[in-house]
Amino acid sequence: MKRFNDLLTKFHEERQTMEKIPSILQRSSNLLKFCNEILSEMKNVVEDIDFETVGEEIYFFKEVKPIPMSYFIYYTHIQNCELHRPKAGKQYKIRFLEKEMRKVNKFFFKNTDFTYYMEQGYSYLDHTFFTRRGVEKFPMNPTENQYFYPEFSSSHDLLWAKIKAMYRYIHYLREQLQKLNGGPLEFTQDSSHRVIVWTGSKTALVELVYALYVDGSLNHGKLDLKTIASSFEAFFNIRLDNVSKTYMEIKSRKGSKTKFLDDLGMQFQLKMEREDA
Repeated sequence: MKRFNDLLTKFHEERQTMEKIPSILQRSSNLLKFCNEILSEMKNVVEDIDFETVGEEIYFFKEVKPIPMSYFIYYTHIQNCELHRPKAGKQYKIRFLEKEMRKVNKFFFKNTDFTYYMEQGYSYLDHTFFTRRGVEKFPMNPTENQYFYPEFSSSHDLLWAKIKAMYRYIHYLREQLQKLNGGPLEFTQDSSHRVIVWTGSKTALVELVYALYVDGSLNHGKLDLKTIASSFEAFFNIRLDNVSKTYMEIKSRKGSKTKFLDDLGMQFQLKMEREDA
């Protein structure tokens, strides 16, 4: 694995230098070319020596390849964003960036289960997700992976790279929106802030929003429902469609109408009981 680690070291060192280029389009162009070169070198190494163990194969497709691949995807999105962003009109620019943010949210919502698996640090499905034998179990539809070769791709290394890329892209979009709105730049591309994505159901989040609204726990009960819902959307990177309609569906449930809140309390109670035991 030394050759891969050497390539990663080279990648990080040169990437940090290139990211100081003032022009964002020039920076993106240079980094896309560089990521392409690193990925090509990694592909050549895999073809030359392959992997001695399954553990090495998993490590490569889970920890090594997704790093340059994620930056390749990230700068592809930035380049496309900069090229297609409206050139005039503040509100046009804001709407465009908000639309991009919604696309990111849809991506995370679509890939909730795998994102949860990776963010929790699980490994019990790594043999399926990050070895080339796992490709047979998942139909591939690579949209950005020009490196989709049988010996250089697992079923999920591209998806993991894209998840990493979308985390960075969220920071970029937020920074651009902050600039347009004249607010403080709280989010940067290199921020250590971890994006929090709501991975439960939207109905569950609406339960929580209404419960906090009724309880008056926020701002001494002076916040209206719409403000609370909007704040939760921003914090959890999710879009809540028609909160009032969802509330009516919750009211029409048979049995307990607060399934999420009931389960939340039960899980917390069980945790304390297990610790006491």
